[in-house]
Amino acid sequence: MPQKISKLFLASLMLAAAIALIIIGVTLLPVFGFILALPVIALSFYIYSLHLNDRCEIDLS
Repeated sequence: MPQKISKLFLASLMLAAAIALIIIGVTLLPVFGFILALPVIALSFYIYSLHLNDRCEIDLS
């Protein structure tokens, strides 16, 4: 169970970082902020979509 919570927390943290980069992109660096936010959003969705096996370890197969 702790691995599932930490996976969800890490994905949420990455999504929050992406939202912060989008806000920075809107206010300070219009193009550069969005360019940085896109990979962070993709990483957040990738982490969220990782499958855990029965022992709550990341299953890469």
